[in-house]
Amino acid sequence: MKKGFGCKGSIMCLVVALCVAIALVLLGVILALTVFKPRHPITNVDSVRLQNMSLAMDIFSMSVNVNLTLEVDVSVNNPNKLGFNYYNSFAQLNYKGQLIGEAPIPNGDILAEEIKGLNLTLIVMADRLVSNSNVTKDVALGSLPLNTLVRIFCQVNILGFMKFYVASTSSPKIPHFLDFKNLYKGAKLSPFTSI
Repeated sequence: MKKGFGCKGSIMCLVVALCVAIALVLLGVILALTVFKPRHPITNVDSVRLQNMSLAMDIFSMSVNVNLTLEVDVSVNNPNKLGFNYYNSFAQLNYKGQLIGEAPIPNGDILAEEIKGLNLTLIVMADRLVSNSNVTKDVALGSLPLNTLVRIFCQVNILGFMKFYVASTSSPKIPHFLDFKNLYKGAKLSPFTSI
């Protein structure tokens, strides 16, 4: 009789343990899809500054070489209840739809509900800018209509075994970006946010 009771008792313990494990997995899934549901990070371009500009003329090839480097401050807001890792992210600078500059965003992580500032150095491909026929008209008007694209790819781990992938894109315009009267003063340009 003791043998039978022991066998029934261990089966009962096994069933209870299995029910508890299933309940915990279901609770984890429910929390992952409600409270901890991953939301897209919010990226803003806070400011853009001219870091370096140099002009050089090559007499032999009759060409002008322009080197332009911008310093871009980006803030990334993590609205999630959990931290996340970001990777393979980048910022780009466009002139009327044409890519003229880019900068990689180094891999990193952001804590739960944290706003993290990133400082990027964006190198402008001046040859693409100078080869565009519209640039001369815009320079004559005193400004270049530029916009940025910031793309952040994130991975959120929930309970160590559920992985969610989210991404954020912001593409704010930079109205009257280059005011040529203040170009060499290194003035910080007015802040703008994502559309």
